[in-house]
Amino acid sequence: MNRTQLSQLAVLAAVAEHRSFRKAAAELAIAPSAVSHAVAALEDSLGIRLLQRTTRSVAPTEEGRQLIATLGPALSEISAVLDGLADGRDRPAGPLRLTMPQLAADELILPRLSEFLALYPDIELDLRTEDRFEDIVERGRDAGLRLGEHLEADMIAVRASGPWQGAIVGSPAYLATRPAPEHPRDLMQHRCIRRRFSSGAIYRWELEREGKPLIVDVNGPLILSDQGMMRRAALDGIGLAFLFDRRVDEDIAAGRLIRVLKDWCPPFDGFYIYYPSRRQMRPPLRAFVDFFRHRG
Repeated sequence: MNRTQLSQLAVLAAVAEHRSFRKAAAELAIAPSAVSHAVAALEDSLGIRLLQRTTRSVAPTEEGRQLIATLGPALSEISAVLDGLADGRDRPAGPLRLTMPQLAADELILPRLSEFLALYPDIELDLRTEDRFEDIVERGRDAGLRLGEHLEADMIAVRASGPWQGAIVGSPAYLATRPAPEHPRDLMQHRCIRRRFSSGAIYRWELEREGKPLIVDVNGPLILSDQGMMRRAALDGIGLAFLFDRRVDEDIAAGRLIRVLKDWCPPFDGFYIYYPSRRQMRPPLRAFVDFFRHRG
């Protein structure tokens, strides 16, 4: 069956219900001649006469009755699905597929996730954590979270956090073994805890002072892929770690970690929710964006 036959079958069902080409045309909002042409074309393609026509009446043939008996429930089911979609177009329900780094999930989404799902119980959230930037359209994702400087220009972006800042930290026990660095070049004399992205690349520390960037390819005895593990390693005195400040603020305040080279770690743009278009935005995505947008 082709698409043309599908529309012709809908016309046939309307004619059979009303026993009239004119009344079927009125229901379908098309010309009576278009109704007659659709039925005739369907009969020609099937090689079967489906309707008996007289000047006063229209009635299905035996073959027509068999076809309509099967066709009616199928069209009713399709109609019910379409009505359900229309009724639910403003109700946040159904799957919502997201991608984000583990850090964004830990710091921004998970602390409020139970509240969001309680507010929108019909949303089915499918959250994938991935460090590398994903093409959300190609990957079949509805939206993602990324740092502002990593977003594509053609994406709609809604701020999900305020500015963030990096922090280079080490434990008191570690810094008792050698002088604290006073310049990024001093990092080459330190044991640094490095980070490997899921792409396989090892992060080179991106520093900046007075608008002048400096990238340092540090060395060290340990490579990890998770900031939580890196924090633990720093607390254990393995070396210096470069983390987001909100991950270690309490440790610094309590004296468990000491911050160094602070003037080389300026604030930077935080996380954004990004998605391809505002046109016909799905209700689950609209609910997510409105709930998790940054309001500070």
